[in-house]
Order: sequence, then structure tokens, then C-alpha cells
Amino acid sequence: MNTIKTIGYAAYSRGATLTPYVFERRALRDNDVAMEVLYSGVCHSDLHTVRDDWGWSYYPIVPGHEIIAKVIGIGSKVTKYKIGDHVGVGCLVDSCMECDQCHRDEEQMCRNQPTYSYSGFDRITNEPTQGGYSKHLVVREEFCLRIPETLDLSKAAPLLCAGITTYSPLRTWNVGPGSRVAVIGLGGLGHMAVKLAAALGAEVTVISRTAAKVADALDLGADKVLISSNEKEMLNAENSFDLIIDTIPAKHGLDPYLPLLDIDGTLVIVGQVGPMDEISTFPLLLGRRRIASSPIGGIRETQEMLDFCAKKGIVPECEMIRMDQINEAFERMEQADVRYRFVIDMASLAHE
Repeated sequence: MNTIKTIGYAAYSRGATLTPYVFERRALRDNDVAMEVLYSGVCHSDLHTVRDDWGWSYYPIVPGHEIIAKVIGIGSKVTKYKIGDHVGVGCLVDSCMECDQCHRDEEQMCRNQPTYSYSGFDRITNEPTQGGYSKHLVVREEFCLRIPETLDLSKAAPLLCAGITTYSPLRTWNVGPGSRVAVIGLGGLGHMAVKLAAALGAEVTVISRTAAKVADALDLGADKVLISSNEKEMLNAENSFDLIIDTIPAKHGLDPYLPLLDIDGTLVIVGQVGPMDEISTFPLLLGRRRIASSPIGGIRETQEMLDFCAKKGIVPECEMIRMDQINEAFERMEQADVRYRFVIDMASLAHE
């Protein structure tokens, strides 16, 4: 197969709106899978990248790392997939596959830097990678994921980032029946953390500033809601949780939440990338509590998560949009005006 001419939506400069961008995907290598993108989830990381909030963007850049696609071509050495299969691609499209972390199926921790779906560079040509807001994609076979037949393709895309980002710490900290888990925030990440923790058998509490999302939290599987602005409720909830998943995607303080952990409890940050407010170490010291963070999972764990979601009937709460609605979706996402994840129907993007 020759190079694939395709079309996507890209930002051409820092903070620019996304507009159509015609470009080429590479010709297939022996171990590559070519695919037509069917659905692409919209992650807050996409907006951060367009704005270069983290300082590593290049332009033009095509975001998108929550991808559901159909295989349209395979390299000569591909054995896991055939034309017509439905596959997923998340935040990773390659790694060195040789270091200790890659050998542990922790490709996201690759010692030699994993290659990201966008904001990355091809390990062979050093060309910039472009993401899933596009009609076609070419990915190394080992970084494609099998989509179980029982998963709704139109809702599965956010599992490839929001799903694994919350599933991985739940597995790392051995959440199961009897675990007491709290989730701070009920957005794209938070609602998945609630669904997954509940499905793993945990007692789940959502921590929210107001009572506005109580009904939603309970519908998603939470057992209770703790209102963080209610000092009496917060005081009564001290020492109540083994694990707190913090999904807030902005700088904030942790002091109100640390006393909620039981002895040896852990608060895991999965939302904010960057500075946080100063903290007091008193709650950490007095309760041997911990603050940790967690990125996505590796390919093995991501496949495990997809299979688990299929078995349990778990899919994100999604709002479908057209590709040409992406800039409006970014604005709404900033205002938390989405329940709870946008997904782009890529059939709305005409191929030129």
C-alpha cells in the first residue's frame, strides 16, 4: 500500500481554531495496520495541546487519541488483525519495545520515550505524529487494540484515554470488593472512575462542591456523594477512604481531601498536569498517607480494561458531534457543558 492521502482537522498555530488539513499517512511497514477512523473521542489534553499549554506542541497538529477504527490494510508481517476488524488506538502508537518497562507491558513508561498519537515523533523517520481527528491512521500492530464485539463502537472511543487513565490506578492500588474509593470531580474522567470502581466491587463516593450532580453520581453507580463545601460532612468523612482518585484538570489544593484518607491511604492525581497548590504535610505524616499520580496504562492493561468493560457493559456517557463542531465542543468542554464526553462521528468528515 502506498502513502494514504487523508484529511483531518488541525491547529495551524498556537491557540488557533481547528480547520481542515490535507496530509499523507505513511506507506505501510511490515508490522503496520492501516485503518479508517470511525469515531474519535475529545479529551481535555487535545485542547491543552492546541494551546501548547505544556510546551511541546508543533504546528500544524491534528489532535485525537481516543480512536475507534476499521482495518483497511495490513503489513506483510501482521498476524493479529485482518481487513474489516474493528480496532482501537489510544495515546500510544509505539515504544522502544526493548527496555525493562516495555518488557513489563508498561509501554507508557518506556525508558526511551513512548511515541504518542500526536505531539510525538516517529521512531524511524522522526516525522511528527498526527492524531485521530482524521479520516485515516497508520499504527504499528502491537499498539492496536482489539475492540470486543459487544462494545458499542460509537461510545467506546473515550475508553482509550479516560477509561484506561482511571482503570490503571484502580488496578495498581488493588481496588476490589471492600475497597472504599472516592472520586473528586464528575467529568469525563470522573464518571469513568465511578463506573469502573463500582464494577470492581468498591464502595464509591463522589466528592463534589455542590449537590448539583448528586442524582447523576448515583445513577452512574456511586453509593453516596460528599459535598466538599459542607465542613461538617467533610469532618465526618475523615479517615473514610483507602483510595481517592482526583480528576480535577486544573491547579487546586489537596489539603481538604488528605484527611479523608484512612491510614496508609493514597490520593492519586489523574487530572491536573502541571503546578498544584502548596500542601500541608501534617495529614500525610500523621496518617502515613500518600499523594501519587498515574498516567495511562500499557497496551496489555488497556486491552484488559476493554475486555472488562465489555463483560460488565460499561461505556462512557457520550454526546456525538460532527467534525466541524469541534471548536464549539472545545468551548463547551472548558465550561464543563458536556455529559460527559464528546465523541466525533468521523463519517461527518468528507475525504478530499
